Amino acid sequence: MTTKLPPETVRTQTIPQLGKSTNAATSVIRAKLGTTSIVFMVIAAAAPLTVIAGALPVGIAAGNGAGYPAMYSLCAVILGVFSVGLTTMARRIKRPGAFYSYVEAATNKHFGMGTAWLALLTYTAVQFAVYAYLGVSLASLSSQAGIPIPWWAWMLVNVGIIGWLGYRNIELSSKALGIVLIGEIGITMLMVAMIIAKGGSDGLDVDSFTPTAFSSGSPVVGLMLAFAGFIGFEATTVFRDEAKDPERTIPRATYISLAVIGIFYTLSGWAIVEAWGADNIVAIAAEDPEGMVVTTATNYVGPWAGIIVQILLLTSLFAASLSFHNVLARYIKSIAQDDCLPQKIGATHPKHGSPHTASVVQTISIIVLLAVAVIVGADPITQIFTWFSGLSTYTIVIMMVMVSYSVMRYFAMNPSTQDSTWSKFIAPLISIFALGFVLLFIVFNLPMLVGGSQTIAIAMGLLAPIFFGIGYVSSVLIRNKKIKTGL
Repeated sequence: MTTKLPPETVRTQTIPQLGKSTNAATSVIRAKLGTTSIVFMVIAAAAPLTVIAGALPVGIAAGNGAGYPAMYSLCAVILGVFSVGLTTMARRIKRPGAFYSYVEAATNKHFGMGTAWLALLTYTAVQFAVYAYLGVSLASLSSQAGIPIPWWAWMLVNVGIIGWLGYRNIELSSKALGIVLIGEIGITMLMVAMIIAKGGSDGLDVDSFTPTAFSSGSPVVGLMLAFAGFIGFEATTVFRDEAKDPERTIPRATYISLAVIGIFYTLSGWAIVEAWGADNIVAIAAEDPEGMVVTTATNYVGPWAGIIVQILLLTSLFAASLSFHNVLARYIKSIAQDDCLPQKIGATHPKHGSPHTASVVQTISIIVLLAVAVIVGADPITQIFTWFSGLSTYTIVIMMVMVSYSVMRYFAMNPSTQDSTWSKFIAPLISIFALGFVLLFIVFNLPMLVGGSQTIAIAMGLLAPIFFGIGYVSSVLIRNKKIKTGL
């Protein structure tokens, strides 16, 4: 039986101090987040309107055309099966760290810390990509208004605002994300409703979900691009320590987030195909990928809707950046608590209950990446956004395969009668095969995900084992140091 915690529950963690055997530092976590707050944060990380307005046209043009919306349904099913093992493990491993905690529980601390550093690479990459896209979008808008401000300056402003929000109470972040998310979903659903009401371009049909449409064009490319739209949904487990009732809240938030994202993408994608017609949609998407959805909103709802979509695209990017910042800060905090970063970084703010030091570290890391990008003259879209979003897709699938294997291994070593065979073994096994299939095609098509360069693809591909190795070696060194000092 699960005992519900009061709304303002305070959880206390004891964090061993390196080099001390008797003293301890106390990290106070204020458990305030309910299911709704967590759902807002993880769906905001997926940036649903950005996916529909930015990635959907690319997926249609480069993927499987009118059949592309069905790829979102397939991805949702695959990730739904993955979530069975994920949430089952979440009920067993009652500590922060999410993916890396699960890998550690099934293997050892060294493999777990390698996974933690791989997670840092994943979420830093996708956050950097989204920040760059936001900077360019704001620079374009200000330029049209006669105020030429470089993209990197806008990005720096957003990094500062998000750093401030991340430093403070997480409820402030969740409220901001909730407002933005409601606006995103609201305007998109209004557009969908008007497309349905007007019967699309030449009557409604379900051609997008036929085998012919599904297998047309490049379905493998479509699958990879669709999968990228779900990055962030798995972050529910990262907020375990701040959830009011983690035993119930985390599984609920995971399944609700995935269902909302999957249905939203599939329905919106189908409606936009219907708005232009299955025979015309590929040509339209290829001709004007940036403006296709804005034009759709203008045609079916009105000129004001096109303007609202453009504005909410900016807030969607901001919300995604904020959500990834919160996830990263909590990963950094957990790594510090495991001694593989200075323990001061794992501190919790006495007033806000936030991982404030980890938040500052995350902000500084992005500023450093931005400075390097500006110095080398990296293009914010064709290089930063393209390369780093492709990298994050590649690494998140690696981690999901590792987690699915870890679930099976953990329950093989720790037999349980409380959990079903389906949740402990069958679902994770299916997930390994399905996600392994996706990973295989990502590896073979990584050049496409990072802009077409074989050299860049190899360099990006090697970052995964490099970061995993950094985490693994740091864990080994810390263990050896503790042995020498008698801890």
